[in-house]
Amino acid sequence: MIAEALQSSNLFSLRDKTALITGGSSGIGLMLARGLLINGARVIISSRKAENCERALAELLTYGDVSAVICDVTNESQRGDLVSAVAERFSDLDILINNAGANWGARFEDYPDEGFAKVLDTNLNSVFSLTRDLVPALRQNLKDDEPARIINIGSMDGIHVPVVQRTSTVAYSASKAALHHMTKILAVELGPLGITVNAVAPGFFASKMTDYVLEHYRKDIEDDCPMGRIGRSEEIVGVVTYLASRAGAYTNGTVIPVDGGTSVSKGKREWM
Repeated sequence: MIAEALQSSNLFSLRDKTALITGGSSGIGLMLARGLLINGARVIISSRKAENCERALAELLTYGDVSAVICDVTNESQRGDLVSAVAERFSDLDILINNAGANWGARFEDYPDEGFAKVLDTNLNSVFSLTRDLVPALRQNLKDDEPARIINIGSMDGIHVPVVQRTSTVAYSASKAALHHMTKILAVELGPLGITVNAVAPGFFASKMTDYVLEHYRKDIEDDCPMGRIGRSEEIVGVVTYLASRAGAYTNGTVIPVDGGTSVSKGKREWM
C-alpha cells in the first residue's frame, strides 16, 4: 500500500480532477491546459475573445475533455456566467488556476491612471472576486486527504524589480506582489475549509505577453538569468501539476519561483 502511494503515477496523477484555467487560450494558460489534460484532468478554459477560445479548443480537444467559456474576468456579469458554466459543466471543481493577466508598459512620468487601474483590476481584483465566488464549487466534493486547490499565477516581477524591459511596469510588478501576499492570506483563510492556495511566479516563457521583449531583449533576458535561458513549457506544467496533485496536498501558502534563479540573482548583465 505504501509503495503504491509513493509511485509517481499516483503522486502526480490528475485523473478524474476538474480544473478551470482563466486566460487558458494562450501563453502559460494554454501550456497548463495542455499539461493538465495530458495528465488526465477535465478542463474548462476561459478567455476574453471567442476566436482565441476556438483556436485553443481546436488544439486541446486532441488531448482530452475540454471546453471553453468566453469571459472577461474584470466584468462582474461575465464572471457570474463563468461560475454558472462551471456548475453546469462539472458537478464539482477541484482546481482553480487564476492565470488571466494584463500588463501596461509606459515611462513612469507618463504612466496613465487607466493603465494602472486596468492592470490591478485584472491581476488582483478579479482574482479575489472569482476565487470568492468559486469557493462553494471547490468545497462541493472534498475528500479528507485530498484538498481542493487554488493556484495563482504570479510573476518573478512580484519578487524582484525588473530591469530588462527598459520601461516602467510598475503596475504589473505591484499587482503580482500583491497577488503573492493575497495568496498567503487566502491560504490561512481557506485552509481550514479544505482548500489549499499557492502561487507560482514564472520568469520569462514564450507567450503573447512576452513576444515584444523577447524579440528586442532576449539576450539581455538570458544574461539576467543564472541559467542563461527562458523557461520551457514542461517546467511550468511540472510545478503546477505538483501543486494540483496528491504530491502537493500539504503545500499551502507558498510562492514558488519558476525563473531559473533570475529573481534572486543579478546574472551577468553586461548590457548594464
